[in-house]
Amino acid sequence: MPKLSDIEFAEFLGAPGVLMRVGVVRDDGRPLVTPIWFIREEGAIWFTPREKSEWFACLRRDPRVALCIDEQPHPYRKVVVEGEAELVHDVGEDDVWRDRYRRIAERYVPPDAAAAYIHNTIDQPRGLYRVVLEEATVTSWRMPMADEAPEGIWATRYYLPGTKFDS
Repeated sequence: MPKLSDIEFAEFLGAPGVLMRVGVVRDDGRPLVTPIWFIREEGAIWFTPREKSEWFACLRRDPRVALCIDEQPHPYRKVVVEGEAELVHDVGEDDVWRDRYRRIAERYVPPDAAAAYIHNTIDQPRGLYRVVLEEATVTSWRMPMADEAPEGIWATRYYLPGTKFDS
């Protein structure tokens, strides 16, 4: 599959309403995957776990994460980020980063609803994490477009010798 261009990457990660799934490691080694809101700013993916969420406890213990951002409609854009999440602001520091919290919310709901959401959840302590993209392993892809070779639907390594799209 073709890798997203820099422009496609930026447009996709800036598109309103696209959820991210964050994968963390539980203390017994089992994975935990949670769909969440996010924003891409300053070369990083930012997200905000509530203090009582299981995945916040997992991140406190082990900052390794896998982030999956994808879409259902064509061209099926996908971004996977593997790295370490950095706790930028801990619980109790919400006032310092409330503007970023508002921008995250406004990616998913209209500004008036985002303001109401923040107002209604302001008493729910959160942390603010980021994964710096330059420090992570980032993979992106999408389906081939009409003017692109159809064999690009899968990476070459998936085709057995002699198949239709063997190169």
